Amino acid sequence: MLAKIANGFRMWMPNMPIMMTSARNATATHPARATFRVLPRMTKHEIKEYLTKIYNLPVRKVNTMNYLGKRKNVTGSKKIIRYKYKDFKKAVVTFDRSLADVGMGMRIPELDEDQLSEA
Repeated sequence: MLAKIANGFRMWMPNMPIMMTSARNATATHPARATFRVLPRMTKHEIKEYLTKIYNLPVRKVNTMNYLGKRKNVTGSKKIIRYKYKDFKKAVVTFDRSLADVGMGMRIPELDEDQLSEA
């Protein structure tokens, strides 16, 4: 019975690699944005849930782009070896207006309070 219920749901645990490649802080006209490299099988909804539930980030919109890995040839003395880099998906995440700084050199208030109390 439990196996039938479990097969109907797709549960992701936080072992999916999400790597931030670039980030842009909010300006007066544009909200903060960040670009991530994610697994090709991740959907927009899963990316949004991942960032919202695990990192408590106010995600407004997620745009994704699929990329095929580059194919390369290495010429040896007797034969040509062909290989291919992994496919990946690029996710551009737009944050809510409440987030002004995306974290490049960001100050963490909890750490600042700890340092002030120690001094």
